[in-house]
Amino acid sequence: MSQQQNQIQMPGAFGGIMRYDAEYSSKFMIAPKTVIAFLVAVIAFVVVLKVFWPIV
Repeated sequence: MSQQQNQIQMPGAFGGIMRYDAEYSSKFMIAPKTVIAFLVAVIAFVVVLKVFWPIV
């Protein structure tokens, strides 16, 4: 078996590796704590609605 047959063919640009953080930056930066707080608030709101305004 020759050395040529053991080599792996990689795509030309980055060898198949992409760095997404270098290519895209969002206008909106939301902290993870803010997202969790918002989800907890929505869940609490739904629970309060179900307690005080039950659907038959």
